Amino acid sequence: MQPPQKQKQAADRDSAERLAGDLRALVGPEWHRLHYGIAVSGGPDSMALLWLMATLLPGQVWAATVDHGLRKGSDEEARMVASFCNREHIPHSTLRPTAPIKGSLQAAARAERYQLLDQWRGANALDHILTAHHADDQLETVVMRLNRSSGVGGLAAIRSRNGVVMRPLLHWRRDDLVALALDNDLPFVDDPSNSNNRFDRARLRKALKSQTILDPAAAARSADWLAEADEALDWAVERLVASWPDASDIAVIRNESYPPEIFRRIVALRLRANAAQLAIRGASLDGVIAAMHKGKRAMVGALLIDPVCGFEGTIWRISAAPRRKPPKKG
Repeated sequence: MQPPQKQKQAADRDSAERLAGDLRALVGPEWHRLHYGIAVSGGPDSMALLWLMATLLPGQVWAATVDHGLRKGSDEEARMVASFCNREHIPHSTLRPTAPIKGSLQAAARAERYQLLDQWRGANALDHILTAHHADDQLETVVMRLNRSSGVGGLAAIRSRNGVVMRPLLHWRRDDLVALALDNDLPFVDDPSNSNNRFDRARLRKALKSQTILDPAAAARSADWLAEADEALDWAVERLVASWPDASDIAVIRNESYPPEIFRRIVALRLRANAAQLAIRGASLDGVIAAMHKGKRAMVGALLIDPVCGFEGTIWRISAAPRRKPPKKG
């Protein structure tokens, strides 16, 4: 039997090799030649990811901590990460928004976080951003999306790859990452918002922690396959639309007895072609389609969808809604 130190070294080596395999699957065979930015909150999962990446690719890893300043102690957590990085000779930056977060707190903070990380990545000529989302996060997201009646795309949940953002730990369990952090004496903190019942995810996390029926690893695999199905459907829809005789006219929507999910994607695709910022899905999209099938005018944002005379139920045209006249003064 190997002594404890040898066992630990073998376990660390296995973890690093596992992460190398995950990166190879995500990035490709040149994964080891690239430079990575690691989003590090200071939690055990992100600290474990940082430590593994620095072990795998010394000199090719940068770290960044986004401090929104939304709660007491967040600046201390950023300093803790900075201190660890200084000790390990890993370049580190603390990123802060230039303006207060507005709107839905968690959604707005998430959008700001990724914007700051992408600006930081560009400024440092990094190839990818890695985040430490894991299988337990994926299960939480899948269940949340189920509760919101999400379709195929929504149930794909957290994507392993989204542009330059990679999530190589989606098949790792939270407990394994905590154990790795403890075994290597990595400093870490527990974000108090993770147990704040104000947030849906925190309440769900607490409920899922005590259950043994749902398997996070299986949920992560299912989410992968749903993501592939989502991409395949988009691929098929884009080629179908390209085959239309009037495909170059982005105002046209056709329905040649397509299955409902295909037609949903055709409508969404055409609406985005006319208004790139427009995001409509779920019940809202189904409501628009129901009006279209009834031969009624549908309004989406600043766009109108009207049936084409003589082709009711098969062809529609998108146009800009007329501007509203300003109210008369006095």
